[in-house]
Amino acid sequence: MSPKVGLYHLFHAIWLSSSTNDEGAYPADLPAEERLRSLSAADRAALLLTAVEGFSTSDAARILGQTPDEVEASIVEAQRAIERQLASRVLIIEDESIIALDLEGLVTGLGHDVVAMAATKDEAVAKARAERPGLILADINLGEGGSGIDAVTEILQSFDVPVIFITAYPERLLTGERPEPTYLVTKPFLPETVQATIGQALFFHSVKRQAA
Repeated sequence: MSPKVGLYHLFHAIWLSSSTNDEGAYPADLPAEERLRSLSAADRAALLLTAVEGFSTSDAARILGQTPDEVEASIVEAQRAIERQLASRVLIIEDESIIALDLEGLVTGLGHDVVAMAATKDEAVAKARAERPGLILADINLGEGGSGIDAVTEILQSFDVPVIFITAYPERLLTGERPEPTYLVTKPFLPETVQATIGQALFFHSVKRQAA
């Protein structure tokens, strides 16, 4: 066990011995800290260690005294609980209709509402300004319809919204220029990858807004 993992393992043991680990049902409009408290102690710890502190699943398992499979299950359950609390209005920017419909089915299956779909830059900007979505899923290559990056850049000038880029060309995003993506899913994507990324994007965007 590395020194850092060992130190967090000790912190966790102390926390377990002193915390009441109160759990229960919380309304959906609570601050992010209360959303975390609504999770079970195991799910909360697994999510924070991996998503915030950057530990691998195996290191988180050592810290928590669990197996990697148990940690993975806790992370999935935590993300599902957060998604239920953070149902949002979604704009999908995608020029390939089959992929757009696939994303729409995935998003609505998670309890979100797809308020618009756009296949071009101009259409995306217009629909974003009209609908004011709470989350954007965007491809970067819209063919003759322009650039998804340009669409997102223009939308973010009007209002703040979390964006997940879903693309087969991730290297085009990592330029050091705005908008540098915080959330990136590479095509072909797995549904569980999109699900997990949506949960993190919505939750941590709410944390950022409360801290601002």
